[in-house]
Amino acid sequence: MPHALDVITIGEAMAMFVATRPGELSDVDHFIKRVAGAELNVATGLARLGLKVGWVSRVGTDSFGQFVLDSLKKEGIDASGVTLDGRYATGFQLKSKVEDGTDPIVEYFRKGSAASHLSEEDFTPGWFMAARHLHLSGVAAALSASSYALLDRAAGAMKAAGKTISFDPNLRPVLWKSEAEMVEKLNHLAFQADWVLPGVKEGIILTGENTPEGIADFYLNRGVKAVILKTGADGAWYKTATGEQGAVSAVKVENVVDTVGAGDGFAVGVISALLEGKTLPQAISRGNTIGALAIQVQGDSEGLPTRAQLEAR
Repeated sequence: MPHALDVITIGEAMAMFVATRPGELSDVDHFIKRVAGAELNVATGLARLGLKVGWVSRVGTDSFGQFVLDSLKKEGIDASGVTLDGRYATGFQLKSKVEDGTDPIVEYFRKGSAASHLSEEDFTPGWFMAARHLHLSGVAAALSASSYALLDRAAGAMKAAGKTISFDPNLRPVLWKSEAEMVEKLNHLAFQADWVLPGVKEGIILTGENTPEGIADFYLNRGVKAVILKTGADGAWYKTATGEQGAVSAVKVENVVDTVGAGDGFAVGVISALLEGKTLPQAISRGNTIGALAIQVQGDSEGLPTRAQLEAR
């Protein structure tokens, strides 16, 4: 039987105000409003490729929360898992404009947000079980202890039901009490995943290993089926539980505009392709392509392509 949803992901969305000119945020007078959030970026990218996507979160009963809901509707993302929480506000962020390919400055206003109050109460078994894949990120895991408990509950239930799970560590050390706690908690989630997608620096922190193969083996020895390491300008390197391994070259980009969202675009490509039955090298190639498209546009998700735009590449 066909699944009601292809993918479910869990996370926080914020209103994002992007500066209209370069410079210190304190000096900028005008901003453009967008939505932001690592997991929502992935949901958006998958939906644009034609997958049926559900997103779980909490937003406040405020204008920012309505803005997020309107964005979900526009992208065709199932918002059945979103709770309107009148007790807390929707978070927001300020983002600088850069034109030289450097990382922009981002200031967050999210402490105590509605999404930080995600909990196991937001796990709806029937809705989750109607999906065939779960994508998790280390950002949602870091929001709060209750949000982490939700991710752990969802991962355990989906794994027990034979669903596939992908995990992007997406490290946010500032949101954790300590690096040791971050490593322990994120690895616990990673060990439940089929596909783990760290960057090399993230892999070093999480595993203590210094080589791509060492990082991969750390997870493969604990039941993960494939580890896909983002290696920056080189592209990506992978290894599977069956011993298959290799590198996939990056897509060359002449003009890098905004680096934020590159990893989310990569995840979109890998997840969508694997769910379509593509080989791992094909999936990574798509991930590299979408990641390259993402960094050529100002904004976190504005560069994520539709199916037609991807096929035109």
